[in-house]
Amino acid sequence: MSMHILSHDLDHKKSSGENEAKKTSKIVEFILQEARLILPGLQALFGFQLIAVFNQAFDEKLSQPERIIHLIAIMLTMVSIGLLMAPAAYDRLCEPDGVSPKFIKLATLLLALGMVPLMLSMCADFYLIARIITENTAWAAVLATVALFFFSWLWFVFPCWDRSAKL
Repeated sequence: MSMHILSHDLDHKKSSGENEAKKTSKIVEFILQEARLILPGLQALFGFQLIAVFNQAFDEKLSQPERIIHLIAIMLTMVSIGLLMAPAAYDRLCEPDGVSPKFIKLATLLLALGMVPLMLSMCADFYLIARIITENTAWAAVLATVALFFFSWLWFVFPCWDRSAKL
């Protein structure tokens, strides 16, 4: 009878290990899918940022400091793309045969970090657009700050608040 119990315990541990592996695999699929969903939008944003530089109005409507702001926005978009693509590269190079809890933590961190430069890039370019349209630096700064708070709330504050409310 004790042999039967031991066998049952081993089968249970094996099946719970398989369930854990399936759960980990699904988490990784979800993380990589999130990155895949964000990247086309980032690539489009990056393309528009690059095209703007070659537009005649770029030199006519933006001062030199504003053109530097746009350059910084492009750099932030590139940083965001790098951070959001890093989990897939890491997975492919470091864990091609499986996944680990370390990868899940790293990928989650990289995706969250990638949203920060994206948010800053979008707000910087929004400031420039608002400044051109309103022809008012103060209003443009106010509108960009509102956008910054909006994205900060939606992408960071609200999820953290919701998570802590569940605990």
